[in-house]
Amino acid sequence: MKKAGQVVVFRFPHTDLSAAKLRPALLLGKLPGEYDDWLICMISSQTRQYIEGFDEIVKESDQDFGESGLKVASVIRVGRLAVVSGDILVGAIGTISPERLHRIRQNLMKWLSGETGGG
Repeated sequence: MKKAGQVVVFRFPHTDLSAAKLRPALLLGKLPGEYDDWLICMISSQTRQYIEGFDEIVKESDQDFGESGLKVASVIRVGRLAVVSGDILVGAIGTISPERLHRIRQNLMKWLSGETGGG
């Protein structure tokens, strides 16, 4: 059963839709309605892509790292979003802490409301 906060494997497309790469993604939440559609964001091991105050880094020393299913320190890229049907998700590999999920959602809400820079 899918739930917000799960780390799943998904074939995430490049922004130009030219190709896709199998990578972990975070389930942010199920969209309202009768369909099994989910808002997800990409997770990358390229921590240099981290945007302070927006993205979230999961480090090996973090309490929820072991449960995340990630193999190395990774950045949850809040700006790399997609809405996908739940049936195309390859499977769950782990979860992040409820506190981390809350911070990620807060960062996204602040950005969408214009409280932070970048848009």
